[in-house]
Amino acid sequence: MSPRPGDPVRVVMTKWGDRPHWEYDAVLLGSDEHGDWLGIPGGTPMARPGADYVAPVDQVGLVPAPGPDAERGWLATFHARGGQVRVYVDMTTPPTWDGAVLRAVDLDLDVVHGNAGRIWVDDEDEFAEHRIAFGYPDEISRLAMESCDRVRAAMEAGRAPYDGVAEAWLALLATG
Repeated sequence: MSPRPGDPVRVVMTKWGDRPHWEYDAVLLGSDEHGDWLGIPGGTPMARPGADYVAPVDQVGLVPAPGPDAERGWLATFHARGGQVRVYVDMTTPPTWDGAVLRAVDLDLDVVHGNAGRIWVDDEDEFAEHRIAFGYPDEISRLAMESCDRVRAAMEAGRAPYDGVAEAWLALLATG
């Protein structure tokens, strides 16, 4: 059964080869043409092997809407004011729902929109290392690189969902 708005959900990220990565709890806020929106209140604990983190501000996550897998290789997180960045987008395998658990494999590359307006790609060195060490298949490497290019171009152009649409979801989370 798929989660409904207001339901708690668990986000489970792995690295290639089913290696554990970030996990945290969220709430499904709702869906729109961009996908499913997750609420991550400030104070939410997040953990991965060797690291714990507490979300300093409210965040909303966006799971891309159904469509071709080649266009769904990412998970975006939009931060409320006061966060370390405005937007952080992980390049992933196409995210899938397993009941109330969202699963995706983190493919290292990230597109970040900083608070000062700068947009950059992060962890290119990690991607290059893991491609070899973890044995990414060529199609997975291509997915990560093409998703990264597509997300960065959309973010730089201010195209949806990087056009401010997340503000309404952040407001919903704040009043929820």
